[in-house]
Amino acid sequence: MWIALGILFLSAIFGATLGPAGLDPWQVIREILGSALLVDEPSSLSATERAILWELRVPRVVLGGLVGAMLSVAGASYQGVFRNPLADPYLLGVAAGAGLGATIVIAYVPDPSARVLPFAAFAGAVVAVALAYAVGRSMGGRSPLTLILAGIAIASFFTALQTYLQQRNAETIRQVYTWILGRLATAGWSEVLTLAPYVVVCAIVLVLYRRLLDVLSVGDAEADSLGMSSGRVRLIVVIFATLGTAAAVAVSGLIAFVGIVVPHTVRLMVGTSYRSLIPLSMVFGAAFLILADLAARTIAAPAELPIGVITAFIGAPFFVFILRTSLRSIG
Repeated sequence: MWIALGILFLSAIFGATLGPAGLDPWQVIREILGSALLVDEPSSLSATERAILWELRVPRVVLGGLVGAMLSVAGASYQGVFRNPLADPYLLGVAAGAGLGATIVIAYVPDPSARVLPFAAFAGAVVAVALAYAVGRSMGGRSPLTLILAGIAIASFFTALQTYLQQRNAETIRQVYTWILGRLATAGWSEVLTLAPYVVVCAIVLVLYRRLLDVLSVGDAEADSLGMSSGRVRLIVVIFATLGTAAAVAVSGLIAFVGIVVPHTVRLMVGTSYRSLIPLSMVFGAAFLILADLAARTIAAPAELPIGVITAFIGAPFFVFILRTSLRSIG
């Protein structure tokens, strides 16, 4: 954990100092520590540099850390409740629902405000997962396979609706795809303040349930024989992992592979116990997305790449590696 926190600290410093307008790392550290410790001393940064730091860089770093932590812990939690190493936070239709909600607003609301678009994406994600869960129950229960199949069906339906709307409103396709590919652009602290309560509450619940995920890994029948209600645990974990993911997607767009890359990297380091996996995934996930965002805004500077391109470039080969490993273990 100390190593993970050290990597997160260095990632945050890099994210706050590097960019088109470079800032001195030592001055940034002094400025941040001085503000955190309420030390009243003259700043070594100019007024312009302080504005860049506190109104652009720091909010973006904090937002990236919150989104990365939430997607990572949600991915690890989904992999635990579904006992599937390839499960990710978008498994039950979160991405499709959020994409449909965002597409409706972009296509039909003239000049949507900064609050309308995230709310629509959040509502679409929640509706998609609720429908997937309802369909899963109507198909005969709450087993992992039933929920996954229901999620796939709902995601396909919502994706079809989104494609139809895009074809009917071709002039908005560019804006829709800009949102779908993910971005952490922020003009201040509003997005951070919107997302933080969801991440804090959902992360606390998932951390508290991490030991029960270890019990659930032996199977529903065995877990129930030990006095644990596997269905109730799965429902609570899915609800809070989905709620946090929907909130993260609402402010950042669809950022793929974070929930697969980070938990599996942590597994390679500390093993499969969720007592360690859940908290470490949060910290490493925050650091990973901060560094991915740093790469997105510096590789092609002054232009900025969608952060989803960076995470997909890293995550797609990693996904193939995990798939091959899983198939070998099954064989």
